[in-house]
Parts: sequence; C-alpha cells; structure tokens
Amino acid sequence: MIDKVSAPLRALQVALLGLWLVITLFPLYWIVVTSFKDPGTIAAFPLRYLPSPWSLANYTSLFQNSSFGTYMGNSLLVSVVAAAVATLISLLSAYTLARFEFRAKGALLMAFLVTQMIPAFIALGPLYVLMVDLGLVDRKGGLVLLYIALCIPFCTIMLRGFFENVPDALEEAAMVDGCSRLSALFRVIVPVMTPGIMAAFIFNFVNCWNELFLSVTLMNSDSNKTIPTALNGFISSFNIEWGPMAAAAVLTIVPTMAMFALASRLIVEGLTSGAVKG
Repeated sequence: MIDKVSAPLRALQVALLGLWLVITLFPLYWIVVTSFKDPGTIAAFPLRYLPSPWSLANYTSLFQNSSFGTYMGNSLLVSVVAAAVATLISLLSAYTLARFEFRAKGALLMAFLVTQMIPAFIALGPLYVLMVDLGLVDRKGGLVLLYIALCIPFCTIMLRGFFENVPDALEEAAMVDGCSRLSALFRVIVPVMTPGIMAAFIFNFVNCWNELFLSVTLMNSDSNKTIPTALNGFISSFNIEWGPMAAAAVLTIVPTMAMFALASRLIVEGLTSGAVKG
C-alpha cells in the first residue's frame, strides 16, 4: 500500500521539479537563442524558438558599435581586485572573531548581520555625496573601495564558520614549533581552509561582477563603465536593442559559469565544511 502511494507521489515530485527546471532555464535558453538570431527576425511573429538563420551579427555589432571590450576589462579588473582584497581582509577579521573573545564581539557580529538586511540602493545618496567629497566619482578605484566594503561583512561571517570548524590544536602545534600566530595562520590554517577561501572569493567576485546600482551611479565615462552599466545602456526611452543586449548578456554569464565549473568541487567542499561546527 505504501509503495502504491509513494510511486504517484514520487512521480508528482519529479514532474514539479521538471517544471521548475524548465521555468528556471528557459530565460537563459531564450537569451542564448536571441543572441544568435538575425537582427531582423528577433521581433518577428510568430516567435521562433531556434535561430533561422543562425547569425553572429549581434556579437559583431556589440564590439563594433560599443566599447564592450573595455567594459569587460573594467569589470574583470574591479571584480578581481575587490574580491581578492575583501577576501584577505575578511580572512583576518574572521580569524579574530573565531579565535578571540572580546567585549564588542557580539555587537560586531550583529552589525555584520544587520548590514546584509539593508538593500544597497538605500545608501546610494549618502555614498554618492561621500564619493564626491573624496573625489572618487567615475574612478575605478572608488568603485573597488565600495565593493570591498560591501563584501567584507558577508565574507567575514562565512569564513568565521570555516575557522570554527578547524581545530585550535593545529595552530597551537605550529606555534610550539616556533611559528608566530600570523605565520601559523598562513602556513597551517589557510592551506586547510583553501576550499572555504575559494568559495568566499568566488561569491565576492560574482557579487561585484553583477552589481548594478553603484556602478550606474558612480561611473559616467565609457572608459570606466562596467558590464552591468553597459547592459543598462541598451535600454533607451524609445527602444530596446534586444540583439546586442542578449549577446552582451551571454558574454557576461560565461566568466561566472566558467569559474563555477572549474571550482565547483572546491565550492562544495568549502560550503559543506563551514556549514557545521565540528
């Protein structure tokens, strides 16, 4: 009786999961298909679910009529630098929160958590005024500083869980052998935590790569714009350039997909090792 009941239930679960998978993947599929359509057939009816004919016109137009290569270079530079620096700073702050007890520790952790509950666009006004006063508007360095500040709270909380899962005896043994605390951290603990650190870096990179509000607000010149700002530029008051925008979206997705594909094992190991305290 149980098997007769469970079989239809499993079939329903599979059907629902399959439907959810189709709903989730269809927008990605449609973006890819649109990017390879001839510009004259994108808005034609009836809609075509496969390009006919296949065309690279949207990709060639993207690089010929805009500075998309510059945008990609800017995004790559800003995202890599901000993610790397934020991960390093968070590594040190997470180590401090995991290994030491001090009076403001609970309040500091609560402050980090609260910052994750506040939408970033709420602070756009004060941040813009601050960046104007510092002379950092329309400068990649200013955007890097903001991204570092935005990434540190979440990354610190994430890495703190990894540190709490590493036994204190490892660094204590290294310190007995003559290492300083900082030397023990980088020579003994960091190699053990490599999957967690890679996971934190990739999450920081993706957040910086996809960030829109700050880049649109602060970056005005073409030489400093990032990819999200470029994608936003394909939408005007009277027209949407669907073909180039789809091609740009595909090229934007490729780096993050490649990063996740190459480091998927490290990401899974990092997330699972930091999920529980051993």
